[in-house]
Amino acid sequence: MTTFWLTVYVLIWPVITAGTLGLIVRAFYREWKQSRDEGREMI
Repeated sequence: MTTFWLTVYVLIWPVITAGTLGLIVRAFYREWKQSRDEGREMI
């Protein structure tokens, strides 16, 4: 494995993790906003 591909492999994990975290945060915010607009608690 060349240095370039090893670097890409190592650096792709933070990108995947950040994308997953962003997806979870957006979904949580959407649910929170919807429950607040409907006047009910989140939990």
